[in-house]
Amino acid sequence: VQLQASGGGQVQPGGSLRLSCAASGSIFSIYTMGWYRQAPGKQRELVATITTGGISNYADSVKGRFTISTDNAKKTVHLQMNSLKPEDTAVYYCAAGPTYGRVEYWGRGTLVTVSS
Repeated sequence: VQLQASGGGQVQPGGSLRLSCAASGSIFSIYTMGWYRQAPGKQRELVATITTGGISNYADSVKGRFTISTDNAKKTVHLQMNSLKPEDTAVYYCAAGPTYGRVEYWGRGTLVTVSS
């Protein structure tokens, strides 16, 4: 499985960005897709995940601001990020796995910078 992410960039506080990730290869094995992020000097953390059944999970820090969605037929996942804060600055990684909560595949990171 290969994951190709896009959509990172720089935005001012309060702004919005949309990340997208497309899976290719043995996509039949994918049950969960989502996003993790890693800020400088910090550990990688979960941002949001979603299953093929539409069950989503969010980090407390992004609830109400970020929305994850998926197109199961195309095996793509999107992350709409609104009301961005400087603390959202990080490298965002697309992830996928065969079961809930299990990541087996990682995409290359895409940098999101929130700064005025």
